[in-house]
Amino acid sequence: MGQELPLKVKVKIPTGREYEQPTGLFINNEFVYPKQKKTFDVISPTNEESITSVYEALEEDVNTAVDAARAAYDSWSTSAPEVRAKVLYRLADLIEENADLLAEIETFDNGKSLMNSKGDVALTAAYFRSCAGWCDKILGNLINTGATHLNYTQRVPLVCGQIIPWNFPILMLSWKLGPVLASGSTTVLKSAESTPLSALYVGKLLVEAGMPKGVVNIISGFGNPAGAAIASHPKLEKVAFTGSTAVGRKIMKAAAESNLKKVTLELGGKSPNIVFNDADIDRTIQNLVMAIFYNSGEVCCAGSRVLIQSGVYDEVLAKFKKAAESIKVGNPFDPETFMGAQA
Repeated sequence: MGQELPLKVKVKIPTGREYEQPTGLFINNEFVYPKQKKTFDVISPTNEESITSVYEALEEDVNTAVDAARAAYDSWSTSAPEVRAKVLYRLADLIEENADLLAEIETFDNGKSLMNSKGDVALTAAYFRSCAGWCDKILGNLINTGATHLNYTQRVPLVCGQIIPWNFPILMLSWKLGPVLASGSTTVLKSAESTPLSALYVGKLLVEAGMPKGVVNIISGFGNPAGAAIASHPKLEKVAFTGSTAVGRKIMKAAAESNLKKVTLELGGKSPNIVFNDADIDRTIQNLVMAIFYNSGEVCCAGSRVLIQSGVYDEVLAKFKKAAESIKVGNPFDPETFMGAQA
C-alpha cells in the first residue's frame, strides 16, 4: 500500500511560486478524508503532467456533506442579512488579496491564459461583493386581494446541491455560491473533476472569511457517482448545474424522480454572430476573434457560428483568416499568449 496522501500538499507553479494546496473534501469547515480515501490525479493541460492528487467523493461522502449542510441550515437561514453580507464582503476581499495566486492556480489547472485567469478572479471578487449587497434586498410579494384576505409570498432559503464545469472553475463557483449565501441557503458544491484546485483553495478562504461550519461544503469527484448522488439526493431541495445538455437532461430526470427538487440548468449553446453589409468590418473582426477564441474557445455561449451577408462575405472571411492566424498560442503563463492549452 502506498503512502497516504496528506490533506494539504506543497505545489510549485511554473511561475516559481510555491503554495499549500488542500486535497481533502471541504466539509464542516475542515478538509477531511473521504470514507474510502480514494484519490485521482489532477493533470495540467499545459504539460499533461500531474499537478497533484486530490481525494474523490463517493456517494457516502455526498451524504456526509449534505448532512453538514442540513445541520447548518437553521442558524444560517435565520441569520440577519448584515451577518451574511459581512461574510461575503470579507470573502470578496480575500479573493482580491490572493488574486495573483488564484489566477496562477487556475491557469496551471485549466490551461487558460494567465490574462484570462486574472480577469476571472477579478470578476469573482466583484460578484461576491455584488451578492453581499443583495442580502437585505431579497423580498417577497404582497398581493391586494381585498379587505378580508391577505395573500403574500415569502422567499425561503433551501439546502442546495451545485455542480460546476471546468472552463471557468472559480468564476462558476462564485456564480453558484454567491446567491446561495446571500439568500441564507446552504450547499454542497461539486467541482469539475479536471479542475478542482481553485475551488478547494476557496474553501480555505471561506474559513478565513468567517463562514459558519456546514454552510458551504466543497467536494471533488466525478459525475458518477458524486454528481449523480447530488442530483438524486432526497435531502437536497434544489440543484444547480452548469455543463452539457446531455448531462443536464440526466440531472433534471434524477431531480424529478427523487423528490421533485427545484432545478436550474445552464447548458451548452452555439451563439450566432450576424454580419450585415453595412457593418464596421475592422471592428467586427476584433469582436469575432474575442467571441470565438476568448478563453481558448471554451465558452458555452461562444460566438463561433457566424452568418455573413453576401456583400461582405469575402472581405470578412479574408480579414478574419488573417486575424486568426496572428493569434499567439502557447505557454499560458507567457503574458503575450492569447490562447493557452485546451482543457
